[in-house]
Amino acid sequence: MTDNQSENRALSEEELQDLVASSDAGARDPAGGVGTLLAVVAVVWSLFQVLLASPLANYILPGDIINNSRQVHLAFAVFLAFMAYPAFKSSPRHYIPIADWVLGLVGAFIAMYGFVFYQKIVDAGGLADDMDKWFALAGLLILFEGARRALGPAMAIIATIFLAYVFFGASDLVPDVIRWKGASLKKAMSHMWITSEGVFGIALGVSTKFVFLFVLFGALLDKAGAGNYFIKMAFGALGHLKGGPAKAAVVGSAATGLISGSSIANVVTTGTFTIPLMKRVGFSSEKAGAVEVASSVNGQIMPPVMGAAAFLMVEYVGISYVEVITHAFLPATISYIALVYIVHLEAVKSNMPVLGNRVVSMGKTIGGMALFFFGFAGLCYGVQYPVGWIVSAMPNASATVMSLLIFAAYAGLLWLAASVPDLEPDDPNAEEVELPVVGEIYKSGLYYLLPIIVLVYFLMIEQKSPGLSAFWATMLLFVILLTQRPLKAIFRGESDTANAIKAGVADLIQGLIDGARNMIGIGLATATAGVIVGTVTLTGVGQVMADLVEFLSGGNLILMLVMVGLLSLILGMGLPTTANYIVVSSLMAGVVVELGAQSGLIVPLIAVHLFVFYFGIMADVTPPVGLASFAAAAVSGGDAIKTGFVAFFYSLRTVALPFVFIFNTDLLLIDVTWMQGILVFITASIAILVFTAGTMGWFLTKSRIYESVVLVAIAFALFRPDFVMDRIQPPFQIVEPSGFATAVGNAKDGQELRIVVSGPDFDTGEAKETTLVMPIKGDGTGDERLNEFGVMLLEEDGVVKMEEPLFGTPFSDTMSSFDFYADTPVQIATVQAPSDQIAKEWVFIPALILLALVALMQRARISREGVPA
Repeated sequence: MTDNQSENRALSEEELQDLVASSDAGARDPAGGVGTLLAVVAVVWSLFQVLLASPLANYILPGDIINNSRQVHLAFAVFLAFMAYPAFKSSPRHYIPIADWVLGLVGAFIAMYGFVFYQKIVDAGGLADDMDKWFALAGLLILFEGARRALGPAMAIIATIFLAYVFFGASDLVPDVIRWKGASLKKAMSHMWITSEGVFGIALGVSTKFVFLFVLFGALLDKAGAGNYFIKMAFGALGHLKGGPAKAAVVGSAATGLISGSSIANVVTTGTFTIPLMKRVGFSSEKAGAVEVASSVNGQIMPPVMGAAAFLMVEYVGISYVEVITHAFLPATISYIALVYIVHLEAVKSNMPVLGNRVVSMGKTIGGMALFFFGFAGLCYGVQYPVGWIVSAMPNASATVMSLLIFAAYAGLLWLAASVPDLEPDDPNAEEVELPVVGEIYKSGLYYLLPIIVLVYFLMIEQKSPGLSAFWATMLLFVILLTQRPLKAIFRGESDTANAIKAGVADLIQGLIDGARNMIGIGLATATAGVIVGTVTLTGVGQVMADLVEFLSGGNLILMLVMVGLLSLILGMGLPTTANYIVVSSLMAGVVVELGAQSGLIVPLIAVHLFVFYFGIMADVTPPVGLASFAAAAVSGGDAIKTGFVAFFYSLRTVALPFVFIFNTDLLLIDVTWMQGILVFITASIAILVFTAGTMGWFLTKSRIYESVVLVAIAFALFRPDFVMDRIQPPFQIVEPSGFATAVGNAKDGQELRIVVSGPDFDTGEAKETTLVMPIKGDGTGDERLNEFGVMLLEEDGVVKMEEPLFGTPFSDTMSSFDFYADTPVQIATVQAPSDQIAKEWVFIPALILLALVALMQRARISREGVPA
């Protein structure tokens, strides 16, 4: 790849597929009996995971297999890693050396060690003996080598450093601030391999239960032809506009982000078509590549399928999958809106020509797309009513009736698809580019929406587990892949049904193989990241990191968030998104929440996890190691580093948004009503567009510097109206600690009090502070309300002391880090009672008036100077 980059030539289709394969699914593809064996193993892995997620798992699979499914999952991943990924670039690609067979088989056996020797481990109380420790050590070394091959050296190096810290943490070479007593080999191996604290921890469990099914769902949907359909629809809707290919790339990548969890695969899949067309209308190689990178990377933050990290958030934050994607929805949506606007401004600035000769109004295009998305969302939501009627009318036969109705809908839509020609991928380098007409092609793939509707219905309406939801959607895809070709042949009156059936079976088998191969890297990433998480839980380095970050940031929350973002970017240079998220969230999420509380800011845990996730995916963009940028440069023939810098500039809103939603959680739709949510969506959309105009230096025409500054300030006011209002009218008034009970009694239902508590740390004995939020509900006196919260106060010598909250009361967990039995008492330092503040939304009015003034100034300049808008 480097040679190709140095020549700055675009890679051929074959070379691009090799690039994706070597990064996502393994570069080795042996032929003959060995190739068949590996295909069989991949298919068996996919079928095992589908069966594991099915409602019949408990009836078909032995209980031991279900209980040890993480071990089975890792065994498949390790074996296939050594089969599919060569050790070095010079290693053979067309056959598998003996050493790789040995490593693959031994690695798979050791991964299954907990299953094979289950009784022995149980009898030993879950502790490793001498035999266990050596097997575990060998297993870790083989796992690290597999991770090096599949994910690059960074993952293995970082995991090795953490493991070395476990053993040598007591060494004089380790700085005092992170030194710990160290662990014996037996204890460390027991923790890392035998228990569920290390390799076989939450991350691998999520990979086993949820992630595989979603990756397989994407692979099967792509194999069915949905990827090409989405790209064609995007081009049909947007290709004729100014900068149309770039706008189509953004929308197409958002849709294919549903299918591909890999930004590199996304870049190559959509980029091979979009990048040449972007270059044709005037985008430079670097800008064309950068647009594709920015939109493909953003595919990972788009609900309902956000890559593996969304499922990990469910486990780490302790909320449902529906809540995770609800919180992630608004930032992802406005981020994509901004990206469409960025490419529009680029096209306007350069006065680019349009593709084709079709004239369609912008209003009609936007209206049509809005109608489609709202119609699709309405359909997903409205399905529950007929389902409810069928269930209540026929409770025992409802599943059969629903299955028949879904198949009838599928058959009807397939009949519609058979009435038009199948979609063939276009040649973007053809002399004449014929843009597809949406009205003519939409029929050909409507049935692809059925599995997505089923997935969204089970996830959002029925609120089933992500694994079960993906199972039912995948089952429908099995049916589609097996039947779409033969049924189309029958509907078209063709006689080649037998070959169509064979082709359908081949499609399904290839989809199962693709799904398994795409999971190798994710399986190894989650297992290897488990070593890092295991180190944090074994050594307590997380608390040390908190102290270190607090010291380096001086307790300044903004500075600390910048440091967390930089850590995510640096680690992300070598780690895949999922592993990066696991590592940084394990180390830093709790730190941000704790230090935020000390600074008087209550940061929801989901906001911190999304913050880490956003910066983790930015690492795919950022030079010098932004892998997606290298893939885009390989397609465009541009310079990879320059492409990365331009993509980073286009992704500035992805950098800014996490800082905004940490401080304004309305953007995450936390504790907002429907009306507030709609207002937040409208104002946030305007804010991100204004921010984009400010950073791009172009609004209605080229902006002067002071206009750009004003536009960014307007965006800030729209994003953070609370910041502006708090400066005008403080939201809290300071109450003396002695008046705490009175202030609680005077507070109205729905208001919040904030209490700053200081006292000795339970572990270190050093003084520390934290902020407690006390939401007032219902009526009652001050003492009655305090009792509900388990807060007991004792006033002595002008100091209001706080007793340890009763177990199970709202503050018992938060206050558990304080030492209530030390000589220095835990006391109320300050009390902030709510004051009457006018609604922060009033800030929007002057901000929008200022925006209108900037627009009028630019309009006047356009008419005066004749500058094109």
